[in-house]
Amino acid sequence: MSIWSRFKRAVKSLFGGAVSAMEDPRTILEQNIRELNDQVPEMNENIATVKANKIMLEKEVKKTKDRVEQLSDRIRTALKSDREDIAKKYAKRLEDQKESLERTQEQLKGAERAYQKALKVKKAFMREKEQKIQEAKDALRQHERAQWQAEIADTMEQFEVSGLDQTHDEMVRRLDEESAKNEARMEMALDSVDTEALQIEEDAEDLRAQQVVDEFKAEMGMVDEEESIEEETIDLPEDEEIEEPSKTIGKQRSTSE
Repeated sequence: MSIWSRFKRAVKSLFGGAVSAMEDPRTILEQNIRELNDQVPEMNENIATVKANKIMLEKEVKKTKDRVEQLSDRIRTALKSDREDIAKKYAKRLEDQKESLERTQEQLKGAERAYQKALKVKKAFMREKEQKIQEAKDALRQHERAQWQAEIADTMEQFEVSGLDQTHDEMVRRLDEESAKNEARMEMALDSVDTEALQIEEDAEDLRAQQVVDEFKAEMGMVDEEESIEEETIDLPEDEEIEEPSKTIGKQRSTSE
């Protein structure tokens, strides 16, 4: 290894150790929370820009469709008036407008996809942001408890009077147990957070919403006959036996009599 390489490695180790010593985990976590919250307005502004582009393209598509309809009417009027020469001029302009309409519609589809993707990105970001903020807050609270425990432990270690050693050991043990329990709860809480559970909740909400819509459709008489038959059909388990109609009718008659 050359002298220059050894010198660079020595400088990196020196400054790296100094930076690590200057880093305060509490301060860095608090700064991370502020930065995560500051990113939300910027993301909303970007999504608003994407949506504005989509709205402009929608208006452009509508205007182009109106021009196509107007030119079509003018061509029909010219043909009725036996002015085929004028109809040809309008026909050329009509073809240009149709091509422009196709291009604008393709751009609109891309803008709609971009807008939907931006919403999904924001949704995922908000979930991760809340999770990271919660993790940071939990870590900060744990740090505060650890400092308090350290102060208590330092204070109790100073007592050497007979009879205090047992109390000291008991308190330290209880503090260690409490710290271990809190750490375990924190790990379980972090492990329980996953995107699959969130997706399941969303699917459950969609199912409940669909059920409410189906109830309204049934109340308004909008349910098809096939759907009604499917809803009325109940699949019996294989282990249950279906009673014969004659036996059921016999029981009903005996009861009525």
